Amino acid sequence: MGRRTIGRAPLPVLLEKHRRRLAACRACGHAETILPITSIARDPRVMIVGQAPGITESAGGQPFAGQAGRTLFRWLDRIGLDEPTAREHVYIAALTRCYPGRAPSGRGDRVPDAREQGRCAPWLDAELRLIRPALLLPVGKHAIARFLGDRPLVDLVGSVHEVDHAGGRARVLPLPHPSGASSWVYMPGNAALLARALEHLREELITLGVPLQSTGGRSVA
Repeated sequence: MGRRTIGRAPLPVLLEKHRRRLAACRACGHAETILPITSIARDPRVMIVGQAPGITESAGGQPFAGQAGRTLFRWLDRIGLDEPTAREHVYIAALTRCYPGRAPSGRGDRVPDAREQGRCAPWLDAELRLIRPALLLPVGKHAIARFLGDRPLVDLVGSVHEVDHAGGRARVLPLPHPSGASSWVYMPGNAALLARALEHLREELITLGVPLQSTGGRSVA
């Protein structure tokens, strides 16, 4: 994929400036050890949007570096997209960029509150305007609701949608949350929806020129 320019500056240059500003953000007043996650992709046409980083990512650095990330990248590997290639060619964002802490119940992480989501929203909007992604992959119900509204996942996962966003128009392929705290994918029929979503994703990535490894004819199911 060739480099794109916005105005006079190439996209990789603009994204690097954006990354530095994001890494310095302390708007939500989290502890000094809680730092924003950033993506290393330099010239992407695809964006993953998660909910928020987990404890493994709390010190900043790469998103989806913990258990949920390992599951997500196993899903992507089923269609020939290995983790290093995914991180290079797919910009990984989130609704909020800092670890919000454990949920009061002790099961899983806390959902970022409205104040945190509001303060972090401009970062995602800026990335949508800079990247103008052709394909969006919202992961989990909160990220999916950001683009497709609050609808049941069974009505959304496994289908390709189109939405207008801050940077233009994109095709949207929602994915369930890969966290071990989520049981959605194990419910009857939902594994087939995930497999269908991954097959659609493979086709979309081929169209966009994202390099994939051979799957050796194995099924994505």
